[in-house]
Amino acid sequence: MKILVVAPSWIGDTVLAQPLFNLLHSRHPALELDVLAPAWTFPVVRRMPEVRRAIASPFEHGELQFRERRDLGRGLRSEAYARAIVLPNTLKSAFVPFFARIPRRTGYRGELRWGVLNDVRVLDEAALPQMAQRYAALALEPGEAPPSPLPAPRLAVDPEARDSTLAALGLTGAARAVALCPGAEYGPAKRWPPSYFAELARALTANGDAVWLVGSAKDAEIAQDIVRLSGGACLNLCGRTTLDQAIELLASVRLAITNDSGLMHVAAAVGTPLIAIYGSSTPAFTPPMSPHAIIAKLDIACSPCFERTCPLGHFNCMMQLKPEQVLAEALRAGRSEVTH
Repeated sequence: MKILVVAPSWIGDTVLAQPLFNLLHSRHPALELDVLAPAWTFPVVRRMPEVRRAIASPFEHGELQFRERRDLGRGLRSEAYARAIVLPNTLKSAFVPFFARIPRRTGYRGELRWGVLNDVRVLDEAALPQMAQRYAALALEPGEAPPSPLPAPRLAVDPEARDSTLAALGLTGAARAVALCPGAEYGPAKRWPPSYFAELARALTANGDAVWLVGSAKDAEIAQDIVRLSGGACLNLCGRTTLDQAIELLASVRLAITNDSGLMHVAAAVGTPLIAIYGSSTPAFTPPMSPHAIIAKLDIACSPCFERTCPLGHFNCMMQLKPEQVLAEALRAGRSEVTH
């Protein structure tokens, strides 16, 4: 049995697809599972034991690139996949399985996908409120409910690679380190203010913790503001690591404090205790799938709005969530070293 999954483009959504992969293996013990995904998600996909092979999706975000998708699909015909599961809801994301002549092509009803998909599901949002549930349901037959709880995402971390990353970055004392992840690719409405992260960093440092800022190069400017506002109380690693190294850092620290972002889901999947900060989004839809996660959010009337920027201009969902509230949770999380 060979199945191809067309994966999402976001890091966090890719992590939330792992319960689907797990369920597919439970249904098909001899399964060979391949994942078509953007190359930037490979450090996540390759850490999933359920995946045989990651296949690069070379397409630009938002671009149709019909000919290229057709050619890639034709090139995959020799794999003789029995089934494809398409997680994005766009028409173009279904082209590769169609041109690969995969007999069963499963996905939710999206933009004009009749024909390119032939196992079209209608999403019941009330029955499946979480993204991970919606993905997992595609492993099942129509009308079947996914198990509750779902199998949790779990990304493999090699201790030797983790130690090498710490050594390469000149980092010590990981058991007393806290990672702050101040970025959120979706937009500023999901980002806790830099001044609040800075205040938190000062308090954690005074409490005896090393504080590392972890994120991509896109987060480097925000992180530099945090370093400046904190008076140098934290180390800016944003943009200094690969995604593989960022995963290993998050697997090393005693605690991660993150916005609702891809790194939040990564921290959950490597088993690190975390505090997840929500503003414009909601843990009712994309919670960190970990028993070690604490949610920090305010239940105000306008949240969640799911907008990239605050449509009302006041940003109260984040501005009214004060550093001392998050610090109290961080101190409650304790100092005990976590074995990953």
